[in-house]
Amino acid sequence: MRQLNLDQLRTLVAIADLGTFSAAAQALHLAQPTVSLHISELESRLGAQLVARGSRSVTLTPAGAALVDRARRLLRDADEAVEAVRRQAEGRLGRVRVGTSTGVVIDLLPQVLEALQASHPGIDVEVSILGSAEAMARLAQGTLDIGLVAVPQPPLRDLVITPWRSQPMMAFIPPKWKAPKRVTPAWLAAQPLIFNDATTHMYRLAVEWFAAAGHAPRARIELNYDVAIRSLVAAGYGAAMLPLTPSTDDAWRERVQIVPLSPKLTRRLGIAHRGKASLDGATQRVIETLMGFRQG
Repeated sequence: MRQLNLDQLRTLVAIADLGTFSAAAQALHLAQPTVSLHISELESRLGAQLVARGSRSVTLTPAGAALVDRARRLLRDADEAVEAVRRQAEGRLGRVRVGTSTGVVIDLLPQVLEALQASHPGIDVEVSILGSAEAMARLAQGTLDIGLVAVPQPPLRDLVITPWRSQPMMAFIPPKWKAPKRVTPAWLAAQPLIFNDATTHMYRLAVEWFAAAGHAPRARIELNYDVAIRSLVAAGYGAAMLPLTPSTDDAWRERVQIVPLSPKLTRRLGIAHRGKASLDGATQRVIETLMGFRQG
């Protein structure tokens, strides 16, 4: 037996609800002969009479009533499937894989996810803690959709990086230390230091800042977790160079000294992703939300 036709089932349900072929044809925007053809083909396919035609109305046979009950469920499931595909295609539904550093996850991503939840509640974001190099590699492999990465990055084929945020790097100094109003490489190199992990872009940024002034200090400890670094600074274990974000500015001013660097140093972040033509709707909506938090 051939498969059931959803259009024919929809016609049968309309006849059951409205009582006549002509009313069903009008509701479905079909010609009345088409409605008659749907029912005759459906009866032929099932080998059973589905409707009893009266002079003024049409009634369902027991077989027709049994089919209509199941047809309603089939049509509802089909409509829901079509709507799910539309939501996915339009970016109203989906799962997006985002990779970035712990600092971005803690200081910047929560407000982005809050805005995304308000505007696109059907999109789920799966966040992985990744360094910039690993995020770029996973984007190239296709196992990540968006990377919030430090820039510049070596160019990779088919990947795009859009500038996103610029963060001033600051000296985070224990509260009991006597610190200058502006911290120079010479002064900071003479202090016990806490660096980011040597595999990170932030480590290279700090090392280059010292090297430009002729210094090559060794760190007392290297970590890849900004909150842990701030906590160690607050405990007096050493000084660190970290980006200034709204959360660090507000929450840590009373626990550590946050002092400008001289010369200035800036950390820049970008949104890395595949070319727009290959992005699904959900990924595009997440990128659009991120761009709403873009900063020069």
